[in-house]
Amino acid sequence: MTDNTLTDAARSSKAWPFQEAQRLHKRLHGKGGKGKPDGAPVLFETGYGPSGLPHIGTFQEVLRTTFVRRAYEALTGEPTRLVAFSDDMDGLRKVPSNLPNQAMLTEHLGKPLSRIPDPFEKYESFSAHNNAMLREFLDRFGFEYEFIASSTRYNTGAFDDALKNVLRNNQAILDIMLPTLRAERAATYSPIMPISPKTGVVLQVPVEVVDADAGTIRFTDEDGEVIEQSALGGQSKLQWKVDFAMRWVALGVDYEMYGKDLTDTGVQSGKIARVLGGNKPEGLIYELFLDEKGEKISKSKGNGLTIEQWLEYGTEESLGFYIFPNPKSAKQLHTGVIPRAVDDYWQFRERLADQPLDKQLGNPAWHLLRANHSLATPEAPGAGDTVPVSFGLLLNLASVLGAEATAENLAGYVASYLGETEKNADLE
Repeated sequence: MTDNTLTDAARSSKAWPFQEAQRLHKRLHGKGGKGKPDGAPVLFETGYGPSGLPHIGTFQEVLRTTFVRRAYEALTGEPTRLVAFSDDMDGLRKVPSNLPNQAMLTEHLGKPLSRIPDPFEKYESFSAHNNAMLREFLDRFGFEYEFIASSTRYNTGAFDDALKNVLRNNQAILDIMLPTLRAERAATYSPIMPISPKTGVVLQVPVEVVDADAGTIRFTDEDGEVIEQSALGGQSKLQWKVDFAMRWVALGVDYEMYGKDLTDTGVQSGKIARVLGGNKPEGLIYELFLDEKGEKISKSKGNGLTIEQWLEYGTEESLGFYIFPNPKSAKQLHTGVIPRAVDDYWQFRERLADQPLDKQLGNPAWHLLRANHSLATPEAPGAGDTVPVSFGLLLNLASVLGAEATAENLAGYVASYLGETEKNADLE
């Protein structure tokens, strides 16, 4: 099979990652599109807020973005990058109840996450701990990505030119944002938030731009003193929707997806990106997970399912398989969906090697294997593996055994079943 054969199949595939890849390619190379300058890689981005530990939401966003990334590579043969961006300059708004050293964290409320001590006392800061957990988490699943911390970009001056651009367009950004805010919020809103030189807190106060080209701003500190200081070099932080837009423009992001709860953020950030001289990236708005009652999953309610809980019964591949179908439809996430996800994944994987290419590209197993390069070549998908005992068989067996369905009895029946299977195979 040639690369052209794969490209031709990718162009006509109706699988959603290929649909997304086709839209992105049309944007970059269609009418008015200029492609990437000097053959630069197409940039995919996924964001993470390090005020908490990574979770299933983090996993699904990186996985789905990777599906589109690999589909785009198959479609075009062009190089790509995936950036996992941590917004660790964000101020700590409240102390999560599940963390140690609550009193210490309370003392640091309002400060950037990257400038608060690690409550676990393992890393140099709170965000450094959670960033390390994020990278360990992504590495665990074999994702290929580049990690960027917001604090590094702000503190080293890598975002200074982008910040000056925001200051030059301060009024235009206010014109976009103020009509969307309540009167009380609008009274203190500024696109750029200074960091108090006295307390280190990220301030929500009106800001006067003194000299945009020099990056100088003026504001009133918490104690009432009027301060004039630079907004550069980590001495300020942009408001979330402005930061989102600035990042798209500064990094040259081509594709980013986000949840339905950020729909308005995408709209306003897209407008701001245009003011800053760039464009909103291509992307997909996905639906959120629901619990077994059909209610929105909430961290505070604790009604969600963790990755660890899923992996206690299922596999990483089965979780990815469950996440794969239409991302624009809400999915219930609870232990009851795991058995079928495990069995269905293996059914799709067993079929893959014998399917024609167009069917392979619509098979979730193709996308899961290709996500971390387990699918070495299109000719040899390595998908003929089988699972000897299905989850459904185990559940039926447990139901038949009833009160006798102990782990020991189940293991005995399975061993007997496998022995008969091998014996029959030898006879054939």
